[in-house]
Amino acid sequence: MSQEEKKGKRILRKLLNSYLVMIIDEESFEEQRQIRVSRIKVIFLTLLFLGIFSTFIFSIIAYTPIKTLIPGYDSSELRKKAVKNLFLTDSLITLYNRNILYLNSVRQTLTEDISFQDSEIFTENSDKNTESQQPFTEPILEDSLLRAFVSQQDKYNPKVNEETKINTILFPPALGAISQPFNSNESHYAVDIVLKKGTPIKAIADGTVIFSEWTIETGFVIIMEHSLGILSVYKHNESLSKKQGDVVLAGEVIASAGNTGELSTGYHLHFELWIDGYPMNPEIFFNFSKK
Repeated sequence: MSQEEKKGKRILRKLLNSYLVMIIDEESFEEQRQIRVSRIKVIFLTLLFLGIFSTFIFSIIAYTPIKTLIPGYDSSELRKKAVKNLFLTDSLITLYNRNILYLNSVRQTLTEDISFQDSEIFTENSDKNTESQQPFTEPILEDSLLRAFVSQQDKYNPKVNEETKINTILFPPALGAISQPFNSNESHYAVDIVLKKGTPIKAIADGTVIFSEWTIETGFVIIMEHSLGILSVYKHNESLSKKQGDVVLAGEVIASAGNTGELSTGYHLHFELWIDGYPMNPEIFFNFSKK
């Protein structure tokens, strides 16, 4: 028998050897109990105890709120809240960008700061100048709201499908003589209507007031948003009858004619009509004559 085999048998014998564990009273030295154990039993019981203890600890951590107290642990509720906040943040960013674009459009309407990037439109329409320069007679309100006729003198009007028709009925904001017509070459994207002081100014269509404030250059200004991307602007008013957020019906009085603002030279209405962010000549869509 080799030396290694003898050594293995000695170790096995030690593991299987039984030991007597006696419990003795310290004062009387009376034997209280005897327990027979072996090294292999002690090892087995120790491993069994560690297994039960580990299972117990794992169950507590996995299935009780105690797991949330562990540093660095990411609970399912926190993950759900994080995902929810992520979607909410994305929605807020989208809404913020949309509002920024909307406010920029209103700012351009107020300042008449126009920057056109659709140079291709003007190139495509250069061959149609002869037809587009034909004068208008009596425009039909129901049929001409989204018709834009491009010409060299009025090149800032965007290209719009001439077959487009809408059912919206437009009412002139006021009736009177035109003191200064629409002229894009002079950056006058409006018509000035001569009126008496306090003449009622009416909404051209159903819509919502999106701006109703005093400005230094144009006095009391009111801007309305209508359907189909239409904005109407009324400047140099004596007073305003509606405030921001009001819903207004077509023909309802929203202001009174005045002579307010540094740029005003007399009692009149400075009226602008915008479609999809582009200024339109109001005389194409309205008959401001009192006749």
